[in-house]
Order: sequence, then C-alpha cells, then structure tokens
Amino acid sequence: MVHVTSIESIRRLAPDRQTRRARIAVSALFLTNGALFANILPRYPEIKAALGLDNLGYGLAIAAFPAGAIAAGLLAAVLIRRFGSARVAVIGTVLTSLGLLSAALAPSGLLFAAALLLGGASDAITDVAQNAHGLRVQKRYGRSIINSFHAIWSIGAVLGGVMAAVAIALRLPLAVHLGISTALFATVALVALGFCLPGRDDETAEEAAAEPAEIGAAVRRGVSGRTVVAIVALTLIAMAGAIAEDAGNSWATLYLAESLGAAAAVAPLGFIALVGAQFVGRLLGDPLTDRFGQRAVARVGGLIAAVGMTLALAFPSVPGTIAGFAAVGFGIATLIPAAMHAADELPGLRPGVGLTLVSWLLRLGFLLSPPFVGFVAETQSLAVGLLVAPVAALVALLLAGFLAARDPRT
Repeated sequence: MVHVTSIESIRRLAPDRQTRRARIAVSALFLTNGALFANILPRYPEIKAALGLDNLGYGLAIAAFPAGAIAAGLLAAVLIRRFGSARVAVIGTVLTSLGLLSAALAPSGLLFAAALLLGGASDAITDVAQNAHGLRVQKRYGRSIINSFHAIWSIGAVLGGVMAAVAIALRLPLAVHLGISTALFATVALVALGFCLPGRDDETAEEAAAEPAEIGAAVRRGVSGRTVVAIVALTLIAMAGAIAEDAGNSWATLYLAESLGAAAAVAPLGFIALVGAQFVGRLLGDPLTDRFGQRAVARVGGLIAAVGMTLALAFPSVPGTIAGFAAVGFGIATLIPAAMHAADELPGLRPGVGLTLVSWLLRLGFLLSPPFVGFVAETQSLAVGLLVAPVAALVALLLAGFLAARDPRT
C-alpha cells in the first residue's frame, strides 16, 4: 500500500508534457537573451576605437543600456497584464536584437548610446516577462528551477561570446556578424512562443509582476520597516551581482587587450570565462540552494569572487585575469536569482511587487558601474576601476543574511 501511494504521489508531482515543453521554451528565451547581448560585447573595443571614444565617454555611452532599462522596467507589468508574459518576452527579444544591431552600426557616439537606450528598454521588459513566465513554470514543478533558467542564459552568453570571437578572428564586418545573430535568435524566440504556457490560471504570470500603481498603493498602504530594510538589502545584493557581472561584460575584453596586451582573438576569453563559470555556478545553484540555502551559497560565492578577482588584479597576467573573471562569474552566479526569489516572498507585499522593485532597481548597478569604472580608468587605471568587482562581492557576502537559510524540510 505504501509503495502504491508513493508512486501515485510521484505521478501527481511530476510535471505534465505541456509544463516540460514550457520549461524548454522559457529556456530558449533565456538563451536568446544572453546570446544577443554577448555577441556585441566583445566587439565593444572595436566600436570604441571606431567612434573615437575615451574611457569616460565609452563608460557613459554603454550606461545608456541600463538607463533605458530603468526607464522602461516598470512598464513590463502593464504589458504583461494586457498581452501575457510569453508574448511580451518574445516581442521584447526581437526589439532588443534590433536595438543592438543599430548600436553596432551607429556612426557616432550619440547614436550608439541612443541605440543602446532602446535595446536596454526592450531588454528590461524582456527580463521581467521571461522571469515571470519562468516562475509560473516553476510553480508547476513544485521545486526550484529558476537558477537553471539563468544557467541557460549563461550558456547563451557563452555561445554569443564564442560567436563574436570567431567573427573577430574571421574579420567579419560588424553588420554581417550582428545581422546573423539578430536573425538567428529572433527566430528562436518566435518559435519558442508556441510552446509557452497558454491561458490564465491560478499560477498566472500576471502575479509575478506589479504595475507602478500597485507599487504605489503598497507604499501608501504602508509596509513594515523590516520589509523596507529587506527590500533595500535584497536590491543591494542584486546590484552587487550586476556590478561584478558588468566588470566582465563591459571591461574584460578592453582590459585584456589594452592593459595586458592580449591578442584580439584572446581578449574576449575574459568575458567568455566569466559567463562560462557563471553557467556552472547557476547549474549547481538549484541543488546547492535546496541543500544549503540561499544564504550559505551567496556567502561562499561572494568570497570566491572577491578573492579570485583581487588576486588577478594584484598579480596581472592574461591567464590569471581570465581565471579571475571566471571566479567572479562562478561566485556571483546565484545572487540575482536569489534576491529576486526572496523579494517575491517578502511578507506584507503581494506576489510580484517585491520582484518588480528589485528587478527594476538592480539595474542601477549596471547604470552606475560603467561611468564610474570609466572615470577611474581615466584618472587612475582600468585595473583600479575593476576593483568594483571584488568590493561588490564582499557587499553581497555581508548582506547575505537577508536571503533564505536552509529549509530543514528539504
């Protein structure tokens, strides 16, 4: 009797075919999101040189991407309510790809920044929508799978970085390279739409994001001081992950090429190492989180990132720097997903309010980091500017107490 009951329980908990297909579809959306941006990042030094930008001007220009994200981030819930999270994620992916293609072809620094502004706005909406649909699928699974989606994002980023490195080695023009990536990944996103969860039910994606009016209502209604402190702390943890990640996204290729003299085909390996190690960290993130809790995983990860990047900057070499960026990617892998998950479960807030706030505010890290690093690089050196990565990792380590401890039931 016990054996039969256990089999029936497993059958009830096992996801159905539609849910499994939806997980694959959401994974495809995360993959395209990572691959699109990663295709242009290793070519930033080439764009910087072609447009005649110094480090500060370059930092200000690439800050337009997160600026667009902040401006548009809170519109995601409005669009999701009207069109559904899957449609919004796919349309946002297509618009993001067009924005990045325009940035690659921009004839001036101002137009480069304007195109990144459009790409960032679309990316923010895509990010909330695909996470919303991913959380909806996770509820059907009844266990943590959100880190696996972010791991797939890292696979996409590795794929995009490798595509860019190959394009550089083959001397492919930017227009050809980005044209191929735009067509390829926009098509993947459009195909994935047909396999996402349909309709509306008690796990509806609209519960995973909040409109500005709802956030305002929650503030007017009043939330406890403890909840406010938790939102601030979780936002800082997510920002720490964003700042450390941006160090590799925006500056790894430039640092290896200009400061350490790496060859053009080798310089992208810093970025590829970061997102590759981030993939491994996120792949391990779900089982480690289930076993040890978000708090312990974030603390150990923060320590790995801080020590690894500090050693790389203290003893500069091409192999050591690539390893340092890998340590950063592995260490911060679970920070943003953990902060989002914890924010979505804060007491006193409707599901979606905390997630939307943290998803929106964490982009301040992406906004503030490039100009700051660029300014320090102009006045001191890029190596000094890259100290933001280990410092951010230490901030996450210190604030990890606001994340969930291990659930004794798991």
